[in-house]
Order: sequence, then structure tokens, then C-alpha cells
Amino acid sequence: MKNRRNHWLPVLGVASSLIVLGCASVDSSADVDKLTEQIVAASFRDQGIAKVDRLKQDESNAACSAADVAGKPVDAKLGARIEADNLKSVQWPTGGKFIGDWKAGEKLAQNGRGMTWTDKLGDANGGNCYNCHQITKEEISFGTLGPSLYNYGKIRGITDPDSPQSKAIIEYTWGKIWNAKAYNACSGMPRFGHEKILTEGQIRDLVALLVDPGSPVNK
Repeated sequence: MKNRRNHWLPVLGVASSLIVLGCASVDSSADVDKLTEQIVAASFRDQGIAKVDRLKQDESNAACSAADVAGKPVDAKLGARIEADNLKSVQWPTGGKFIGDWKAGEKLAQNGRGMTWTDKLGDANGGNCYNCHQITKEEISFGTLGPSLYNYGKIRGITDPDSPQSKAIIEYTWGKIWNAKAYNACSGMPRFGHEKILTEGQIRDLVALLVDPGSPVNK
């Protein structure tokens, strides 16, 4: 029990400093930010595959977080640069094969497991897609944080995946799943490929779920 109490001492110490600082009459927003970072750092620890370095933001996330704190959209020029930089990071599929097995894609969409401290390094992660999107009509439990993806390919007229129009949509779909910030600077969607959450093969299966005319998504 003694060790457990000691674990919280740094947090309590920083929190006390924050309270005192909050009572100060001077403008101390920079100090508040610094102390907040200290509280966050003191509140987490490495455990299993979950490491504290996950708290570090890259330039894209940091810029969007700063804009959120300020209560305004990210600057248009900065947003365009973020999108351009992230688009450069997209890795296109080996051999140009964008479409996999939609049945495997549906299993991925239903699976929300992965990347917790109880998981093992190398374990396959799920996509957890239903947490934010409606996808198939049969699934009655889904989130609404993201747009509905039901009839995704049908609405976009994908009947022949080899047609020029369909190829452009399929390529966009791949890029969006790989790194959503390539198309929306402050997208809240996980960057599945960029962050190595999903493998190339898994992303191929999710693309199939969305665009394959035989998928229940497009029925």
C-alpha cells in the first residue's frame, strides 16, 4: 500500500502547485500549461505495450489541439500544409491491389480490440469502425461521430472497380483509411496505416467492405 500511495505523490504535488497558481493575480497561462503537462506525465506510466510516448503529439495533432483550445479552426494555410504533408506519408498498396476480402473487413469493423497494455506486441488490432460509423444495415449498434458509410460504394457509383471513376474513389478510400489527415487536417479519425494500427492487408479488407458491390454495405 505504501508504494501505491507514493505513486500519487508527484501528481498531488503538481496539482497543489496548479491550485496555488490558479489563485495568483498574474497572467500565468504558460505556467498552467507547463503544470498541466507535468500532471499528465505523472499520471501515466509504461505498462505492457502501452508506453508513455503515446502522449507525444506530432506537428499535425499539436496544431489541431492548439486550435481546439483557442476555440477556432486551424489556420487555412497551416491546414493545407498538414494535409499535404500527411498525403505524402500515405503508403499505397503493394502491386496496386486496393481491394481485399469484404468478409474479413466486416470482422475488422466489428472488432474493437488492440493496443492496450494487456495485448501483446504483434497481436492483430481491430478497426472498431462501428464505434463511429453506421456501415451495414444489419448492424443496429453503431456510433454517429462519423458519417454513415452505408451504401458507400453504391452512392458513389462503383459498379466496375476498374473504371477510371471507381479507381479514383477507391484510391481516396485507401488514403482516407491510411491517414485521414491527408484529406482533413484535423480529422478525428485514427490514422490506421500511418500509426501502424492496421496492416496493409487489413486496410485492403476494409476498402473491400466499403466499395465491393457484393458487400452488404452496398446492398
